[in-house]
Amino acid sequence: GQVRTYGELASSLGLTNGARAVGQAMASNPIPIVLPCHRVVAAGNRLHGYSGLYGIKTKAWLLELEGSSFQQQLF
Repeated sequence: GQVRTYGELASSLGLTNGARAVGQAMASNPIPIVLPCHRVVAAGNRLHGYSGLYGIKTKAWLLELEGSSFQQQLF
């Protein structure tokens, strides 16, 4: 799969300024591994939120496992 930002995914769905709505949808995903919301990142390929077990640490691990590049925020 591809890594996309919340904004890119929103635009591909025809949602102008819909990044926040995409984030809310990702946060309510009941099966985050099956529906791979870990591939959706914040602008600038920064990690932001993950509803799966252990949160953003799991998101980073999954993306590293898949060979994706991203920026980790320190604070």
